Amino acid sequence: MKKAVWSIVVLLVLLCTAGCGKRASAPEAKGVGKPKVIGVSLLNLQHEFYQDLREGMLKGAKKYGYELKILSADFDPAIQANHVRDFIVQKVDAMIICPCDSKTVGTSIEQANEKGIPVFTSDIRNDSPQGKVIAHLASDNYQGGVLAAELMNEALNGKGNVALITHPGVESCTERIRGFKDKLKEYPGINILEELSAEGQRDKALYVARDILTKQPELHGIFGINDDSALGALAAVEAAGKIGRIKIVGYDATQEARRRIQERKLYADVIQYPKAMGERTLDVVHDYFAFQAIPRRHIEQFLQGEQLNIPIKGGVWKGTGT
Repeated sequence: MKKAVWSIVVLLVLLCTAGCGKRASAPEAKGVGKPKVIGVSLLNLQHEFYQDLREGMLKGAKKYGYELKILSADFDPAIQANHVRDFIVQKVDAMIICPCDSKTVGTSIEQANEKGIPVFTSDIRNDSPQGKVIAHLASDNYQGGVLAAELMNEALNGKGNVALITHPGVESCTERIRGFKDKLKEYPGINILEELSAEGQRDKALYVARDILTKQPELHGIFGINDDSALGALAAVEAAGKIGRIKIVGYDATQEARRRIQERKLYADVIQYPKAMGERTLDVVHDYFAFQAIPRRHIEQFLQGEQLNIPIKGGVWKGTGT
């Protein structure tokens, strides 16, 4: 395995922390009053990425004495909307949402806003004009897409036909595709023949990849916007007897994907660190609570909000000899 280190920029649109030094201790951790309750609606909990994100959030919550109510939306915006309504009824102190649909989630966020409940997003951004988000924390998915294109160019030696397995309703995935396409402009020998959505799900990616392989016999590479997409494509490629002939680049570097890379069945993966992302999200929520406790006369310079860039080291996973 070769590992190239790069920076995944985490964007935090905050109303707090700049120049504030150490984080204040959480009153809940000292046993003063009831613990703050935070409602969390994740995209799903079947994928390893979101299991790790959940683990990181739980670690962060334990640090501050917060109670988390973590639910899985199972890729369904309607289920996620119900989560938000239930959290409102429960009068949670804050919400963290990984949107199932970046365009429609704004309505739910706006409902929380109207009840004075602060909303944070993790991994996937709200792209709707509705709803105010206190902070968004995510990898630089555009740069990740750029890296994926570099890997594909390397795998194909600068020449070949590729297909993209996408998830257009989710902002983080569309950013990966945007970065991939922009970087591919530098490699004129590589052509995109197909671009189909599998909604980030392995079983759907299998069927999509089968369809692509049938229609495109001269295919040389596939980029999947997450590892379930890449692994679904791998199952189709393997069934077609084309392992090694079609190079697959994935995204997330889950344990299963890393194993397939070491077996030389996947070419490479872009890495994310969901555990760190989850824990950092709770740090940001705590910073917001601490900020709210500061007298307004001391924070005039922060009232308009401020954007901070916090780097998380990442890289790529590549199989030996590929």
